[in-house]
Amino acid sequence: MKFAYRFSNLLGAVYRQGNLNFSKDGNAVISPVGNRISIFDLKNNTSETLPVSTTKNIRCVGLSPDGNLAIVVDEDGAALLVSLITRAVLHHFHFHKPVNSICFSPDGRKFVVTKENVALMYHAPGKQREFNAFVLDKSYYGPYDETTCIDWTDDSKCFVVGSKDMSTWVFGAERWANLIYYSLGGHKDVIVGCFFEKDSLDLYTVSQDGTLCVWESDTELDGLVLKKSQNKPKSLRQEEEEDEEEEERMEGQEGEVIRGKAEAPKEKKTKNVRYKQRSKHFFNKEGDFNNLTAAAYHKSTHILVTGFASGIFHLHELPEFNLIHSLSISDQRITSVAINSSGDWIGFGCSGMGQLLVWEWQSESYVFKQQGHFNNMASLAYSPDGQYIVTGGDDGKVKVWNTNSGLCFVTFTEHTSSITNVTFTSSGFVVVSASLDGTLRAFDLHRYRNFRTFTSPRPAQFSSLAVDVSGELVSAGAQDSFEIFLWSMQTGRLLEVLGGHEGPVSCLCFSPVQSILASTSWDRTVRLWDMLNSWQVKETLPLTSDGLYVTYRPDGQELAVGTLNGEISFWNPNTATQTGSVAGRHDLEMGRKETDKITAKQSAKGKSFTSLCYSADGESILAGGQSKFVCIYNVKEQMLMKKFEISCNLSFDAMEEFLDRRKMTEFGSLALVDEGAGDGDGVNISLPGVRRGDLSSRHFKPEIRVSSLRFSPTGRSWAATTTEGLLVYSLDGSLVFDPYDLDLDVTPGSIRKQLRLQEWASAIVLAFRLNEKALKQEVLETVPHEQIPVVCGSLPDIYVEKLLGFVATCLEKSSHLQFYMTWAQNLLMLHGQKLKNRCDFNMYNIRYTVALSKQRGIKRAAEEDKEGEEDEEDEEDLSDEMSEASLEDAEMLL
Repeated sequence: MKFAYRFSNLLGAVYRQGNLNFSKDGNAVISPVGNRISIFDLKNNTSETLPVSTTKNIRCVGLSPDGNLAIVVDEDGAALLVSLITRAVLHHFHFHKPVNSICFSPDGRKFVVTKENVALMYHAPGKQREFNAFVLDKSYYGPYDETTCIDWTDDSKCFVVGSKDMSTWVFGAERWANLIYYSLGGHKDVIVGCFFEKDSLDLYTVSQDGTLCVWESDTELDGLVLKKSQNKPKSLRQEEEEDEEEEERMEGQEGEVIRGKAEAPKEKKTKNVRYKQRSKHFFNKEGDFNNLTAAAYHKSTHILVTGFASGIFHLHELPEFNLIHSLSISDQRITSVAINSSGDWIGFGCSGMGQLLVWEWQSESYVFKQQGHFNNMASLAYSPDGQYIVTGGDDGKVKVWNTNSGLCFVTFTEHTSSITNVTFTSSGFVVVSASLDGTLRAFDLHRYRNFRTFTSPRPAQFSSLAVDVSGELVSAGAQDSFEIFLWSMQTGRLLEVLGGHEGPVSCLCFSPVQSILASTSWDRTVRLWDMLNSWQVKETLPLTSDGLYVTYRPDGQELAVGTLNGEISFWNPNTATQTGSVAGRHDLEMGRKETDKITAKQSAKGKSFTSLCYSADGESILAGGQSKFVCIYNVKEQMLMKKFEISCNLSFDAMEEFLDRRKMTEFGSLALVDEGAGDGDGVNISLPGVRRGDLSSRHFKPEIRVSSLRFSPTGRSWAATTTEGLLVYSLDGSLVFDPYDLDLDVTPGSIRKQLRLQEWASAIVLAFRLNEKALKQEVLETVPHEQIPVVCGSLPDIYVEKLLGFVATCLEKSSHLQFYMTWAQNLLMLHGQKLKNRCDFNMYNIRYTVALSKQRGIKRAAEEDKEGEEDEEDEEDLSDEMSEASLEDAEMLL
């Protein structure tokens, strides 16, 4: 089995915090999700999460005008320069302070960053190779408080900066004689947005108290005059001194410093740019205190979009301030607003609910509407075909996700408390969920309705769930009454109540090939219940610690049990003997929380695996729990094969083994000083069994953990529900740029040169070495169809499989069906014998298929035996009556 799983996609979370951006064509939304970036294609209705992550949650994202580059800045000021074409990190930089906003100039040559009370202008990275991608050009001072927002003029000559000190500053990007800086007031609250009018220096400023000021400039953009340099004759010594100062300035990378004052600068020769307030408008009516939280302005259509803390947004036409549209889209505050290039679609982000909405204001309809789980996810399950994933969260919602698009297409909200477990039936069209509200619910994926509700005679909190292979029996374990309940899916009636456990039932699992139910509990036992023997206990397996999870191997011949002491034990269910065990506590590598008074080594003694899953071939097992690591163990060798770090986000707690020594005192960590804690000892110590921290604390940081994980039915991917969301790791790399045997001479120009020389085989080899999809398609479709057999015969063996895989993907999407069928036919005819020897690549898929066929074969044989016995009884009864009848007539009668 291959273990080269790589991060593929992030589901279950669409927006956390930060600013939204639309792509250049306006058909995709770029959303920060925690410490990752997700791109939602609104045309094709798909989502993609970039394989790029920061060390903390992303605070702001700046997109270049051509849409090829993005600058991502986290909460600490660490920045990444990311290529949206290759999905790769090009440069790392640190601003050393939190950054509030970042904005590229329209010409793409510069970008401005607002940090503390200063605006920093950098030279934007170009397409050529550079040693330092971020070169500081100028530093602009003036505001007395933090700077909040930026906007540029259309010709990139000036930019405006809003501040928390209720002032707005206009700066010149170059040394203009009539505009160095200009300060504007007129507001009584924090500036939320400031926007230039199209091809003008006229301004709109919006403050948090719902005030809009319209500023009119007496100078056009063409009226800006460059400041003349004083060309006085200089001595050789003065020139050398200036050169040395210039070198020192460039080495220090401080850039030019421009300091502004609260009044306009005085110039004698040139008339300065002046602003006057043309009008002032108010969003809130008298007595209404609805804070304005986000704003965006589309210059071509003159539309201003404002979002408020109550979840309402307004559309106004400027400068007349005519109300076009108003709508309430959420119960929480609107955190970010963005408008696409055409001005038709408006994107809204609500961090409180984790919502991402795209609204088409002309048709008044949603283009895109997604929301993740409000709280953590508790469980997940794959559909039998691997196309869907169902998740249950602590918010009481059941969501079904499409693995291809990465989007949620249905949400069930019937539960009134936290979901503890979810699963699919064998048909794949029914989802069953268990909840702490005392109910099990079955949902139909055809009609999207709750068609069956299962309850117990006495109210019980269900903590575990299992459905048999036929989908006829539903079982659930209670965590308060220590009983197991069984219902019929067809009738909804309670069939049996199984007692015997002396602790909460933590997990249930049906055997895939036999009529046996396995249950584990905190009473340190695993019990096997025989369905055919009136649900009597067939075997009781003793454990060394409290049982947390139990699962069967796909062939039903082995049982894996996870216990509280961090061990995974393997049992033979037929002989009730233990076949092996894995001590995985040291592989968890638990970190130390900021408020822990003990070391990570001591706290790791109480950590364990809370979720297990066998691979499709049954040779490996996937394990995850109270840690940021997911481990894959080889069952036969009982050793660790691969470990995956699911997150590097330091915004979560317990990410590092050691705390920062600079925050340690003789009395403990400074994080223990929490004004929200009520006791005199500093922080309330969590009681044993508490899964989450004190949510009432002022400084709450979620702890990283894996609540559930599953292999896909094909074994090509696996998914895990974590604190970050639903992470999907796959063997199918979807990277845009993943070159093979790359060299300096392998360029698009050299490939097209080979095409002009009609060197078809050489061009194909070079294209697959560069491995760009568009270029490979161009090369293949340039080859004349009569040359395809010759080219296929002259290809090296190592490129045959790559070409065949690419042709297979093109057959699904391309309109040139016969052309690609010709490629596939010739490749298989000429290289079929060699390709046969590589079938071991999918050996585990074949074994999984064989196991399924055996499982169905056993059922079919049992049914045939039962039918055969009935037929024999009928024949014996009728043999005396039809002794004179012919065999054909008897068969007809039977």
